[in-house]
Amino acid sequence: MRERVRTVRRPAADGVPPFDLAYVRAGPRTATPALIIPGGPGLASVLPYRGLRRRAAEGGLDVLMVEHRGIGRSRHDLAGHVLPPDAMRITAVLDDLAAVMDAEGVDRAFIVGSSYGSYLASSFGARHPDRVAGMLLDSALQSADDLALERARLRALFWDADDDLSRGVRRLVDEGIDERVVLDVVRAAYELAGAELSRTLVRHRPGLAWRALAAYATRDASIARVPGIYEFDVVGTIAFRELHYGAPPDGLPLDPALTYALLAERFPAFAGEPYDLTAAAAGFSWPLVALSGDRDLRTPPAIAERVVRTAPDATLVRLHNGHSALDTHPMALLNATRRLVRGEHHRLPAEEPALDRLRRTGVSGRFPRALQALAQADTAIRPRL
Repeated sequence: MRERVRTVRRPAADGVPPFDLAYVRAGPRTATPALIIPGGPGLASVLPYRGLRRRAAEGGLDVLMVEHRGIGRSRHDLAGHVLPPDAMRITAVLDDLAAVMDAEGVDRAFIVGSSYGSYLASSFGARHPDRVAGMLLDSALQSADDLALERARLRALFWDADDDLSRGVRRLVDEGIDERVVLDVVRAAYELAGAELSRTLVRHRPGLAWRALAAYATRDASIARVPGIYEFDVVGTIAFRELHYGAPPDGLPLDPALTYALLAERFPAFAGEPYDLTAAAAGFSWPLVALSGDRDLRTPPAIAERVVRTAPDATLVRLHNGHSALDTHPMALLNATRRLVRGEHHRLPAEEPALDRLRRTGVSGRFPRALQALAQADTAIRPRL
């Protein structure tokens, strides 16, 4: 499938120079496409999701994706300079999405957001409610205050329980392995492949599987940047200033606030969220689907459950999955989106087993299997603790 990358000119505003915002559209044209927003902040749209758009088009979905300002093809102003931190505001990103809809002659769209993208999706509903035909929130992120839910779930699984997993985690920390790294690695293993991989990791001294997960999941004092794929260096401003990624640690074990702590001094302090999305959901009059993975430790299922209780026409879909179906079980997300577009979203809870059985495509299918193979190799050559 050949894609044409289009651009829409974003004018100068509040001292921010003009720039060209990139976007792509795939599939049969309809009046109400599915606008899919990836997570991050930092993930690009154009390159990483070409396969997703191809599969969506094959299934008859009209898909629109926008390259987030400050990333990939939307990274530079007209003079070729990287967009400044002042350009990084959630409200500006929302207006970018509306501008692309205008350029495509789209009055309303089905807004599909994953993780940080779900925060943008809900915020778009708060800012542009007349432009929403329906909404799918995958791994719903709703409030910086939900850090408390994240902390409680992580500690219940990995620290407080009287089982092999918690005992193994506590032993690794006692032996001097950085608590921040232990959390990032064990959490990623649990989300990607389940509790058994996490238990295997903490039973043995860190080996190949541990190092692979550390490279995937941990954040050190440097800022990761893979051009056109993941670029946090500029858009991290949103993460800290509006999403409170620099929340102070609470002094208790396994605090997820530590994940980005080494980067905090590089970005502005938290200034407040643009919307109260927990309250705003009560006004979401459109059909809403919340996808929630039972192994999701970043946006625990309690958040999706709260959204569904609050929104007037909401359907909860539980998957045997970790965080972000868009990235780890995209076929499930695409099938749920298709149901939403067709007005058949209320059928989805009965179809949860079928969604779980769908093939895991691309990296989302290969990486967990590779991790399990590495862990088995580590088990064979490394002593048990």
